Amino acid sequence: GAVLVLNKPPGLPILGRPGALSLDALLPALRQRLGLAAELHVVKAPAREYSGLVLLSSCYHTTKKLQQFFTNARLRGQYPATYRAITVGVPAEVEGEICTGLCWQQHGDRAMVVPVPAPGRHSLARKNVKSTLTRYRVLGAVGGCALLQLQPRTAFPEQLQVHLTLLLCPALGDHEHSSLVGRVLGVPFFLTPETAPTRTQVLDEELLSRLGLSPRRLHHLPLHIHLQELVLP
Repeated sequence: GAVLVLNKPPGLPILGRPGALSLDALLPALRQRLGLAAELHVVKAPAREYSGLVLLSSCYHTTKKLQQFFTNARLRGQYPATYRAITVGVPAEVEGEICTGLCWQQHGDRAMVVPVPAPGRHSLARKNVKSTLTRYRVLGAVGGCALLQLQPRTAFPEQLQVHLTLLLCPALGDHEHSSLVGRVLGVPFFLTPETAPTRTQVLDEELLSRLGLSPRRLHHLPLHIHLQELVLP
């Protein structure tokens, strides 16, 4: 009917500057190729760095109905979106929930998302900090890496990446937040954003060899978080 689903590669933004490559800029060509009479709208899509499902609709009323469904599902405590992630490190517990406050914080000339473990009522009321929750489950582990199922109940930029660092298992290809996890004698620990400047993710030689990557090409490694499943009404 009016619903169309695509599989987006990592690195493709949903919206972009005029003339720049983005999903939105590709929609007119897609509409023409499929011979659709109506304009396509983005209902639900993963963030730029993620890969995975993009839900499109050629009906304005269907778009609004589905967007409202996703909003209401989160408010009811449901998990309509399921992600998969490959992590560097294996969580101590097989499954659980990550619950923390998140906020934007300025560090030098750039803003980044940082965790606020115990946000006060006033900061939550003023919406300076948002309380966030992600359910996770380990689906498999090998060679010091794990495949995780992630179900966010809240929506905040970079929520999944930050939550994975709080598990001390950053996502493979996370060059933004992985520096928050340090290691001493192989034991991981959490660093504060002030003491951990952003850098290309550091991987051990064995993992680099298995990935077929040289250290010089590591910055090309994409973020391994994938929107795998969407529940529709």
